[in-house]
Amino acid sequence: MIVIKVKRTSLLKNRRRTGRTKATQSNLNLLYPTSQELQVPCCCWTHKSVTQNQSTQPISCSFFCSSHPHISMENPTSTPSDSLTSTLCNSIQALGRGFDVTSDFRLLYCKGAPGSRLVYLDEEHATDLVLSRTLVLPNVPSDICCFPGQSSMEKIPVCTFHEMAKCFNEKSGLAEKFPLGSFNSMFNFTGSCIVDAPATKSLAMVGYFIRLFEVKLTNPNLVLNEEIRRSVPHSWDPASLASFIENYGTHIVTSATIGGRDVIYVRQHQSSSLSASDIENYVKDIGDDRFHDGKNISGSGPLKYKEKDVTVIFRRRGGNDLEQNHSKWVETVKLAPDIINMTFTPIVSLLKGVPGVNHLTRAIDLYLEYKPPIEDLQYFLDFQIARVWAPEQSNLQRKEPVCPSLQFSLMGPKLFVSSDQVTVGRKPVTGLRLGLEGNKQNRLAIHLQHFVSLPKNLLPHWDTHVAIGAPKWQGPEEQDSRWFEPIKWKNFSHVSTAPIEYTETSIGDLSGVHIVTGAQLGVWDFGAKNVLHLKLLFSKVPGCTIRRSVWDHNPSTPSAAQRPDSSSSLTKKGSDDKKEDTSTHIGKLAKIVDTTEMFKGPQDIPGHWLVTGAKLGVEKGKIVLRIKYSLLNY
Repeated sequence: MIVIKVKRTSLLKNRRRTGRTKATQSNLNLLYPTSQELQVPCCCWTHKSVTQNQSTQPISCSFFCSSHPHISMENPTSTPSDSLTSTLCNSIQALGRGFDVTSDFRLLYCKGAPGSRLVYLDEEHATDLVLSRTLVLPNVPSDICCFPGQSSMEKIPVCTFHEMAKCFNEKSGLAEKFPLGSFNSMFNFTGSCIVDAPATKSLAMVGYFIRLFEVKLTNPNLVLNEEIRRSVPHSWDPASLASFIENYGTHIVTSATIGGRDVIYVRQHQSSSLSASDIENYVKDIGDDRFHDGKNISGSGPLKYKEKDVTVIFRRRGGNDLEQNHSKWVETVKLAPDIINMTFTPIVSLLKGVPGVNHLTRAIDLYLEYKPPIEDLQYFLDFQIARVWAPEQSNLQRKEPVCPSLQFSLMGPKLFVSSDQVTVGRKPVTGLRLGLEGNKQNRLAIHLQHFVSLPKNLLPHWDTHVAIGAPKWQGPEEQDSRWFEPIKWKNFSHVSTAPIEYTETSIGDLSGVHIVTGAQLGVWDFGAKNVLHLKLLFSKVPGCTIRRSVWDHNPSTPSAAQRPDSSSSLTKKGSDDKKEDTSTHIGKLAKIVDTTEMFKGPQDIPGHWLVTGAKLGVEKGKIVLRIKYSLLNY
């Protein structure tokens, strides 16, 4: 048994002969039972036909990079070629297939059956790809090439959430700015950028990557199959768009890297007081301990910063993960290699000029940004309709109406309450808010956020020709003082905090559901102890059932006062008409009323919530709204 090394001179000759582009050089040590010499090009293996004269007996082989001394063939009885061949074949079959990049990068998440590619490849001229005497990949299209890889240590220093997500995307050839599947999976994120980014102060990564081979598509001018082009919806059809993404994914696999990786991911939470240099030193310490000294770190060993709100995650892919020692694990990679990276190209980049591609592009962008479950994607897309607040600003009365009022202290300002009924007809309500109206901003009103048109999923149930019966107003009982809460002092105005919901509807009720289509504020006159209360208008949606309901009084987005681009804030719109001598009273009333916009939108997974109830409340001396949202089965 002797080790035969590929010579540099033979590589250069072969490279000139094949005309292959230059790639990263790595050493290949091949173990054969005979002394015959074999020349293998380092840049790329070419397609050759296997003749009857060539030996087809299995011969154990080891492919590795000389930069890592732990990979060797000390055990000549091991046969990594079987596992390596299987992984390479599966990787080649994945090239050109559809993929949903919100998933972790694994072959099992490829769309369709193995080999069911979305793009045309030269299948007619497929030949055997000869990597060595023992490693032959059958029937490989000529526009697929295989390159050897190198092993290396990689590190991404301490950076922000979005910077790390960008690094992950660039590594996979993704131009999207959203955090995607591999990034979220490695750091144990939820997938919601709105949740994960604010909770993360910094991220870091260090790991060892063993790249045995990379298989990739070499044709830069990929062409989609005609079936895929015909499947693109010509209009904004949520059901068809969701079906396209579910069947074909969002991108096409263009390459796959085979080998193993041993990586440490460090996540510093926003509550952590450690500096960037502290985290950097910590990453260096655990990296040196794990990779250079050959010491194993148990699941609890490195978490000395646990009390400092820092999470450390160890992840391996490829090799035998039961080998806790890093050096010993490295030796097992050749026996059980796995996919450690994939690159992609967007499906829509190959659909230029196809009718409806703009709708598909928008649907995929929304899906990648918010990541609703694929089973909810149709309803999520259906709810991507413009939303407005009622009543419109132009419909507000210029003359100050006569309204009941609330008083919170003996000498404090009065808060008048608009008792106007706000209704929106057959347009689902997605949010509510309290607002201060009038020139003096001293009149409390309620507003409803609703769709400008009816989602397609609701058309069969709620179109104008469908009989739904008369809407019904519901509110609290005037004499039920159990729900009365003082706003400031017990001897002054109170709020009825009774929940308002349609109690005759329950989850799974097949007769239909009732959703909110109107709201009204009112005041019960009990002298100085006036009570503010809320009434809601409910309309029936026949043929639907409630899947799930939640009460949520936390705002989905910053309040209008905190968003400089907000156009819906009543306070902002009326700011030019304010008078200096009323600023004191305005400030006092603003401290009593929470005007935060309360709604659920696409960022609230699964993104198709409707309002089915609400109640007033008092929190820290402020009048607040709490909303009940529901998901429907259509």
